[in-house]
Amino acid sequence: MCLGIPGRVVEITDVGNKLGMVDVCGVRRQINLACVVNESHSVQSCVGDWVLVHVGFAMSRIDEQEAQLTLDLLKQLGEAQSEIEAMRLSN
Repeated sequence: MCLGIPGRVVEITDVGNKLGMVDVCGVRRQINLACVVNESHSVQSCVGDWVLVHVGFAMSRIDEQEAQLTLDLLKQLGEAQSEIEAMRLSN
C-alpha cells in the first residue's frame, strides 16, 4: 500500500532543484516539489501549501481541511494498531 502523509511546505531550500522543507506534525524534512509545480504555480509559491508526501516527493497539493482529516484518520489508525498489538500480546 502506498501512503501519502499530509505536510505543509514551510520553506523553499533549492529553487533550481525544486526542493522544499515540509513540516509533518512537527517533523521537518526536505522534499522534492517537482510534481506539484507548473507555469501557474511556481516553486516559490508552494510555501504554505499542504501536500501529500510519499517517499520524499510532494505528490499532490491538497487543502487544509483534507490534510487535517487525513492526519486525524492516520492518528486513529495508529491508535487502532496499538490496541490490536496489545490484544495480540495478551494471548
